[in-house]
Amino acid sequence: MIDTAHPADTRVGARVAAGDWDAIAAELDEHGHALTGRLLTPEACRDIAALYDETDRFRATIDMARYRFGSGQYRYFTHELPDVVRDVREAFYPLLLPIARDWAAKLDKPAPWPDSLGEWLEMCHAAGQAKSAQILLRYGPGDWNALHRDVFGDMLFPLQVVIGLDVPGADFTGGEFIMTEQRPRAQSRGSSTTLPQGHGLIFTTRDRPVASKRGWSTGPMRHGVSTVRSGRRYTLGLVFHDAA
Repeated sequence: MIDTAHPADTRVGARVAAGDWDAIAAELDEHGHALTGRLLTPEACRDIAALYDETDRFRATIDMARYRFGSGQYRYFTHELPDVVRDVREAFYPLLLPIARDWAAKLDKPAPWPDSLGEWLEMCHAAGQAKSAQILLRYGPGDWNALHRDVFGDMLFPLQVVIGLDVPGADFTGGEFIMTEQRPRAQSRGSSTTLPQGHGLIFTTRDRPVASKRGWSTGPMRHGVSTVRSGRRYTLGLVFHDAA
């Protein structure tokens, strides 16, 4: 169980805020994804991963092979999020919000997101997206995640976060986070990122603005996970809109 009074948990908001947000915003603008510094201590990472076996904390379990999403398993938390998961999500929202609004302005799209995450989630629920979309994912040897987007309806936040909970090269091998970008009138471009334990990766949910000779165009993006070669890999997925 997570000890929510532990300093490793109470400082998570400060760790998120302490990031170099100018550099993060520039990286997101350039590539559509950006690593953060350490957000969670190794102890907090282990505690979150251990929640996977506490089935009453989750509203649904998805077998990826059954739905041809890849191989492996993930679980959606209920709205009763563990304190540390709730805190890190709430800490990210106001820092991602200016980037989201800037992207919407560049693409001449609506920016419906209010200053408060709570108010935005109420808007999601009013539109019929009322299910928690926070995810705990578990991969074993041979498991992988197909390229996809976490779009659950019309209410969409353009950025999301994944946090690594295990140590690459020690707890598992393989399992890189993959992104592909569909470029205008060109072949798609791919990238891979190894997630250090406790670090986050902010990435594009659906599409991002891409500079072109005619101004800004839409760059569609998808994400997935390469095959885990050995060990076990847990990650925490933070989504800033709820699911239908």
